[in-house]
Amino acid sequence: MKKILTLFLAVTLLGLSSCQKDTIINQTTPNRTIVVDIRPDQWVLSSNGLTYSADLKIREIDAFHIQNEGTLVYMSYEPVGGSATGYQQLPFVYDVDAFSYSVYPGGLSVDIQSLDYQATTPMKPVKLIRFKIVLVAAVNVT
Repeated sequence: MKKILTLFLAVTLLGLSSCQKDTIINQTTPNRTIVVDIRPDQWVLSSNGLTYSADLKIREIDAFHIQNEGTLVYMSYEPVGGSATGYQQLPFVYDVDAFSYSVYPGGLSVDIQSLDYQATTPMKPVKLIRFKIVLVAAVNVT
């Protein structure tokens, strides 16, 4: 009887110790990255003279994306010789100007505002700025 009870306890102990909980992450939609350049002539000064804005039309930004997913925006000034070398995430302060963005269905608006009150009108960019927009997909965890 002792041998059967010991055998039964050993089998039960092995069976219970092998159980584990698995978290399965189904990434059905990959993140999307969009790279866009804004030329100096694309910046528009607001009527009150406090903000330069540039609108980027991005068809992947829809109501579902705005409600359920995430948007990351990075900027890089193009060096004299060619392509962008490094990116800074927005919101970002460059010199005395603050760069920020807002997302709306169908696009994204990048804004430049003065950081301090010494000069209320921000400096208009004089060269190309490259923006990298990462649309972070919603992930279902089961």
